[in-house]
This record gives sequence, C-alpha cells and structure tokens, in this order.
Amino acid sequence: MTRTQGRRPLEGITVVTLEHAVAAPFATRQLADMGARVIKIERPGAGDFARAYDRRVRGEASYFVWINRSKESITLDVKQPEARQVLAKLLGQADVLVQNLAPGAAARLGLSEEALRPAHKRLIVCDISGYGSAGPFRDKKAYDLLIQAEAGLLSVTGSPEEMARAGISVADIAAGMYAYSAVLAALIQRGITGEGSHIDVSMLECLAEWMGNPLYYGFEGQPQAARAGASHPSIYPYGPFTAGDGKTVLFGLQNEREWKAFCEQVLAHPELATDERFDANAKRSAHRVELKQLIESLLQPLTAAQCIERLDAAHIGNASVNDIADVWAHPQLRARERWREVRSPVGPIPALKPPADNDRFAPRMDPVPALGEHTDAILQALGYGPEDIARLRASQIL
Repeated sequence: MTRTQGRRPLEGITVVTLEHAVAAPFATRQLADMGARVIKIERPGAGDFARAYDRRVRGEASYFVWINRSKESITLDVKQPEARQVLAKLLGQADVLVQNLAPGAAARLGLSEEALRPAHKRLIVCDISGYGSAGPFRDKKAYDLLIQAEAGLLSVTGSPEEMARAGISVADIAAGMYAYSAVLAALIQRGITGEGSHIDVSMLECLAEWMGNPLYYGFEGQPQAARAGASHPSIYPYGPFTAGDGKTVLFGLQNEREWKAFCEQVLAHPELATDERFDANAKRSAHRVELKQLIESLLQPLTAAQCIERLDAAHIGNASVNDIADVWAHPQLRARERWREVRSPVGPIPALKPPADNDRFAPRMDPVPALGEHTDAILQALGYGPEDIARLRASQIL
C-alpha cells in the first residue's frame, strides 16, 4: 500500500492519563499511535505497577513495553497538594483525561467529571473501572480474570472437565478498545458541540457485550453451550484434528457446501456427505465424538502438511496451531512488513505496527519511556524553573 507521510489524525490532541496495568494503558497507546500526545503520570519511585510484572524483555516488563510506547512519563505524587497544582496545570492544556485508578480514588483526588467540568468545559473525561460508576458492584476490585468469571467467559472456555482462563487479558483489552473508540467519538462530538463529555467504561459491560453469542445461544433458560476445548461448541467439524504424523491441523466448516467438498476432496469419501448421521450441522455436532474418530482415522495416511494442501484445494478454512515462536516468525506478518523497531530503556525492540493501515499517514511508533523520563521537560513547559523542580523532587513530590 502506498502511504503518504501526512498529518496523523490526533496530532495536536493532548491526553493526560493516570493509569496502570492494562485497560487504560492499552486505550491510550492506541491514541498515541494516532498521533496524540499522551502524558502518563506515574508514582515516584515505582511507577505503573505493570513495570514490575516481569523482566522478560531484556529486564523490562512484557506488558509495559507492549502498551506504553510513544508516551511521556512524568512522576508525580498526586496525593500531595502541590502535585495536584501541577496536575491542574496539565489538565488546563489537555483535551482528554483517562484514568483507571482504584474505585473512588479519582473522586478523592478531585478528578471526578463533576469536579472538573466547571473549569474544563472542553475536557473529555474517560473513567475505566471494573463495574462502572454505579450499582452494587461499583466498589469491588476488578482484575481481568475476575471479570472473565463475572461475565461468564469461564463457563464457556476450557474443556468439559475444567474451565480455563483466556490466554490474554481479554477483559482489559475489551475495555481499552471501547475506551479508545469512545474517546474518538467524543472528540468528534466536541468538534460539533464545542463541549467535552464524560465516558464511563465498565470492564464487565465490555466483556458481557463480547459474550453476545453465548448469551443468546442460552436465551430464555435454554442450556448453554458446553465447554468444548479448542473446538467450536455448536459448529462441527470446527477445531483441532490429528494427522497421521501426529501433528495437529485446525480447520472449520461453515455450511453444507463445504461439508460436501470436505468429504469429497479431503477425506476422499463422498458418501459421508449424505450420511444421515452427518448431513446437517446439528447432526454433526450431536455426533461429534463419533465423527472426530472417523475423520482422524481417514486422515491417518496423510501428514499435517498434506492435510493442509487438501484443505486449501477444497477451499476449506484451516490454520496451523502456532506457538509464540511461530508467531514471531510468521511469514504473513513478515511479508506485510508488520514489524518495526522502537527504542526503549533497554535498546531497540521489535514492535508490531498498529492494525488497520491508513494510506494517508503512518502510525506513531516512538520509544517506550523510562520512569519519569520526561518529568523535567514537562514541568519546564508548564513554567517551572530548575530550582522549583529541585524543590519538588526534594519534597518527594516527583
């Protein structure tokens, strides 16, 4: 794709964020990708606690380097009154405030939408929490796995014998993406009305939305879909199968036309297409144990690579079951030049370009900040001199 080096859509937008862990940092990194200036306020000494989750990226934390590039880091103890004066100056120049502090913490700091609105008519305030700003669960702590449980995801994920956590922080990511899109919509709205707005993002509500299919599948008390491991709970065959060389191939059939092609061109047993046990998806799903044994017995003469060749020839959707090393080396990501290098406190590291290419601009991919790396520069821009900064630092405000 030919891409001009045009102005990024959020250049000129300033985001101030009191964030930690995943949900809010994921949202604000998307804003930074689109050109926004993101000022990340961190606790002196420790910073965002996600910095200490692990040391897997040459001593830096894997979560942190993933979702904090292109941001500026300032250390500020916002519990101290003089620090809140600094924060007020930052908000006076900001377009967006994002926070995912503990329940009630932002209000105690005077950062609720109600407290900010009189002095900041154009400010967009985005609060991200586990359960939202009202309701009986408002003050409960919320971590990703806890929300997976509350939203019912654990009831449909895993094997029949044991539930399983989704392998990524899916509740945090869902909340981050809804916050990102809501901020974009609020910026458009402000362009029309001239006024800011308040966004209340609940992790539970975000993940409950993503649970739409299982919810309606179990509509009005009908039995919910059973946990089916890596197979689809209601479409079959759709999942992993073992080839003759012991390797796993994953494929899925969506309709009767594909079932017919699969029987004829992959299994080489066209009579199975009209077998009364398997001639409709509901029947195949009901007889999945029997059908899985039959399919794998017919795949025994084939290697996984030969299975994939047949599946491709029959236009049946299929995939390799990759591990993490395979994804790092994925030929499609390399062919589409999705990897870039970004700077970090431990040197250049690879980073994926943001999805959804736009031919009018290149996404921003600036360094991952060290803790407090931009403190002095940000304060100087606010009018603080070297002596002021030294005094704030000596008072442990920075």
